[in-house]
Amino acid sequence: MASEPYRIKGALSPVVTPFRADLSPDTEKFIAHCRWLVDNGVGLAIFGTNSEANSLSLAERRALLEKLLEAGIDPRQLMPGTGCCSIPETVELTRHAVDAGAAGVLMLPPFYYKGVSDDGLFSYFSEVIERVDRPGLQLYLYHFPAVSQVPLSVALVERLLKRYPGIVAGIKDSSGDWNSMKAYIDNFAASGFDVFPGTETHLLNALRAGGAGCISATANVNPAQISGVARDWRKPEVEAANDNMVAIRAAFQRYPLLPAMKKAIAAGLGDPSWAVLRPPLVALDDASYEKLAAELAGLGFRFGR
Repeated sequence: MASEPYRIKGALSPVVTPFRADLSPDTEKFIAHCRWLVDNGVGLAIFGTNSEANSLSLAERRALLEKLLEAGIDPRQLMPGTGCCSIPETVELTRHAVDAGAAGVLMLPPFYYKGVSDDGLFSYFSEVIERVDRPGLQLYLYHFPAVSQVPLSVALVERLLKRYPGIVAGIKDSSGDWNSMKAYIDNFAASGFDVFPGTETHLLNALRAGGAGCISATANVNPAQISGVARDWRKPEVEAANDNMVAIRAAFQRYPLLPAMKKAIAAGLGDPSWAVLRPPLVALDDASYEKLAAELAGLGFRFGR
């Protein structure tokens, strides 16, 4: 009898991508950051929104994944983002991730055309799945309507689960809307569909309702606390840690989130290169970071390794 496929759970981070002055990815720093995240109990949703994935080429994504594997990172810790606007590029990245042994892939819908129907989205995901044609494929949908402007309805998820049971494994819901997350959990979690809020703000509620964890940007800077809440969510003492964790997230969210996190990493490591972003994104200014750092210090937080 075939064994059930491995399912990644708990806290994952859309790993930030460090860049050199010439804007090329800094592979050594990327590997070091990934190792630190894993050591602090966090899985690696590389090539997500806060990885600047859509500013990376396919070749860069493939190369970074291969370097992680060469460095000894367990592929079962990986959920690479593979969703592109074009079917062939999505298929290429997805096959590469599955062949590498990744626990799953996180797939944006095609996000250039707006107002597309559920029929169109179903055709897109179906075409990708059929072309990938790999028995180990575990596909996690990425619902981020504020950015993609392409929402993934409950009805669409239901259709995909009926057509591709055991392949469509879950969803990351970055809508920020608890009712949206709970609808996915209520409708599909009992059948093994894993729902991950896109922020730790909803982590505890999601776990209590039957969710699988969270995939959160700020797991890049606060991994131990977030993974600890995900691990200890049944314990009564988790409430204090959860409240502090949510407050830290709120502090970061008062600024452009990715620039704020990169600036915090740069300050914590004494390495200004960590603050570099690929255009059109720009670094957080020093005055804003000083305000953020003061608020974080009041919460007992400072980034460090």
